[in-house]
Parts: sequence; structure tokens; C-alpha cells
Amino acid sequence: MDSNTQKEEFSYAYIYAIAATAGYAIQKANTPLDQIGIDLTIAAVGQQGIFGMPQIFIQVKSTSRAIADNNFIRYPLKIKNYEELISPNQYPPLILVVVLVPDEVEQWLEQSENELCLKYSGYWLSLQGRPSSTNEQSVTVQIPRQNLFTVQALKSIMERLSQGEAL
Repeated sequence: MDSNTQKEEFSYAYIYAIAATAGYAIQKANTPLDQIGIDLTIAAVGQQGIFGMPQIFIQVKSTSRAIADNNFIRYPLKIKNYEELISPNQYPPLILVVVLVPDEVEQWLEQSENELCLKYSGYWLSLQGRPSSTNEQSVTVQIPRQNLFTVQALKSIMERLSQGEAL
């Protein structure tokens, strides 16, 4: 398996673990959805909100080469992906989740009888409603470090969606 596919599969595992722990259903998208930037769907089965069952679409990226400082993770997003993510009328909303991994595959996880530790972390960002770009190749997005994709963050996202709030 090539390293990009391996990173992608690891990212799915990371997001699956978060969604399962939060108690949500998760499904990998089929090819037609994948072609328009939707990799995963998460649904709060049994939870009702203003618009019915809260759901979210996720576009997944993974890298060991992100530029990070104390405040932001900077990730170069292909212009096609950026345009998919900025659609102002997307429902369910489509968010970006970038999963950072160590350079060496052997460091991606640690396992013992007591724990399974996935390294490093995922960060989420909604680009919905942002303006189109004049760039031709890519747009570097800045994801606030506080947007760590955690169980609590996912629950908060779903609660906001159930109340009809924007992300």
C-alpha cells in the first residue's frame, strides 16, 4: 500500500474511534460522494433536532508535513477540495478533518494490554461560506489548534447542528 493510502486509512480509523466513542453512526462514502469531496458521514442516530437527525459530512486529509505553530495548523488544500468545502448551502454541512501523523509509520500507534494510543491528532475546520479563491493549485487553510477533533468536539458539533446553528 502506498504511504498516502496508508495515511488515509489511518485517518479513517482515528475518526471512526472518535465517532464510536461519542455513540454516533459512521459510514465511509461511496465513490460518487467521494468524487465531490465527501469521505465520511457521521449521524447522531436517535437524536432529534430542529432538522431531524443531526448529520455531518467529512472530508479527510492526513499528513506528517503540516506546518504548526502555537495557534494554527497550516495545511495546503487542493483548490478542488477548497471549492467543495466552501459551498454555502451544503446540508448536511461538510467539514475538513486533517489528521497529523508522525513521519515514521512505526510511530503511528502504541499498544499494550491496557491501551491503544493513536498518534498524533486530528483537527477540524468548517470553510462553509468562505469566498472562492483566485489560486489555481491550492489554498493554505489555517486550522486553530483549539479545533482538536475529539469526542467532546464532535458532540458539540452535533449539538449545534441539532439546534440549527452554523459551524
